[in-house]
Amino acid sequence: MLSPINVSIESLNLMTLVPMLIPIVGALLIIIIDLFKSNQHKSLYVMLSLLILGIDFVALIDSAGVFEKNGTVMGLFDVMLIDGLAILSQFIIVVASMLFIPLALTHKRFHEFSYPEFFALFLFMIAGFQFMVATDNLILIFVGLETASLALYTLIAMHNRDKSFEAAVKYFTMGALAAGFFSFGSMIFYALTGSIEINQIAAVLSANSYEDIGFVLIGVVFLLASFGFKLSMVPFHTWTPDVYEGSSAALAGYMSIVPKIAAFIVVMRFFEFLIHSGVVWLEVILYMGVVLTMTMANIWALVQTDVKRMLAYSSISHAGFVMAAILIGTTQSNSALFLYWILFSFTNLGSFSMLWISRQKNLPAHQQSDHSYDKFAGMVKASPIAASIMALFMLSLAGIPPFALFWGKLYMISSAVTGGYTVLALIMALNSAIAGYYYLKLIVYMFMREPVAGYDGRVFSSNATLPLKTIIGIAAIGTIFAFLVVNQLLDFITVFVYNSGY
Repeated sequence: MLSPINVSIESLNLMTLVPMLIPIVGALLIIIIDLFKSNQHKSLYVMLSLLILGIDFVALIDSAGVFEKNGTVMGLFDVMLIDGLAILSQFIIVVASMLFIPLALTHKRFHEFSYPEFFALFLFMIAGFQFMVATDNLILIFVGLETASLALYTLIAMHNRDKSFEAAVKYFTMGALAAGFFSFGSMIFYALTGSIEINQIAAVLSANSYEDIGFVLIGVVFLLASFGFKLSMVPFHTWTPDVYEGSSAALAGYMSIVPKIAAFIVVMRFFEFLIHSGVVWLEVILYMGVVLTMTMANIWALVQTDVKRMLAYSSISHAGFVMAAILIGTTQSNSALFLYWILFSFTNLGSFSMLWISRQKNLPAHQQSDHSYDKFAGMVKASPIAASIMALFMLSLAGIPPFALFWGKLYMISSAVTGGYTVLALIMALNSAIAGYYYLKLIVYMFMREPVAGYDGRVFSSNATLPLKTIIGIAAIGTIFAFLVVNQLLDFITVFVYNSGY
């Protein structure tokens, strides 16, 4: 007769679950409130969501303190993994979400923010992303990925335009394909190693000196394809401009930041140990992927006639730029990844929020898209402050000093040179120069072109509510004054990354 296994509550270390459970409980609370007392004003759900995210932020601060004191912490039968990467990425996820939610407090031009289900799904999505980054268990990564993705598909469709339904279906189709690739890749590595934990997989493959290198290659290809979809890497990027165009501008900006940082963390955990083990063909594949993604996305962005689609290709290029950190695989490059994405979060969310200001419920007959360049022509005459702020975000995205993203690009290119990737560093610098053209193109339209007949430049000021102005103001301040704190921020990041063994 088998003796029972006694598991103490202390050994489970359930505190590692707290940051993920907070948004789940919050989402259920919103659903219960709507169940018993429907037709509440949407500001209630906005405030509740902000409160829940604030509590989550405090829980993350507590987790950071535990990590600084005790190092990496495991929990729930060693499924949960709380290390520096998990904490830093969750900070980005929660803070970006707190900046996104107040955008709901705008004029009632779109109805999706009026639904409590929107906020419940949003919180479920955040929990999914947090589970993704706070584990090295492939099953839990998959559960977190699908939880977040299923919620995001619905949020896109709730925008309730023809293009929104099309975008949701495209994203769902691509997401289902990516999930299938992830499952097949995970299955292959489980068959090879008998484990679904990334650390164990790394140990077994290293001990066997990669004897089954052919099967490893197949598994890596499946996983690379899976995360290539999530990170919009070329050639898996095709869904991105259409999905961004079909989504509300605010949600598109959010999608360009949060889902990608979660995917970066999983890719970092899985592929860097293979690169460090000297798997040359993986390094070649990643090198080609990084260069193609940066370069091709920039070329496509050059010929866009819609600002939102231009920013979509821009976000693809930035993802390729940051993916170089995984290829380089040093503590400096991994720290630069977090610094870059934090600075990018402020700048890109601000850019898409400016598009959110210029939104229109119904397009006039002469407009082919909601955010054409013609709409921004002569914008400085009708809304000089809005034009100046948009120009600020464009200059930052282009990497013009002293604005925020210049420092992210500088540290990333510096890490490439230090890591011995001099040619890659030159390609990154060249791509930054190419990208400057299409960012400056929008500035030229705003400041040097005459307004186009049929476009009302006053829409930029008439739609700007106080919450929207506040979020854009925070993004602008972060973009302008980042140089004052960039060194301290990098030191803070490096401590967490180094102590996590990356």
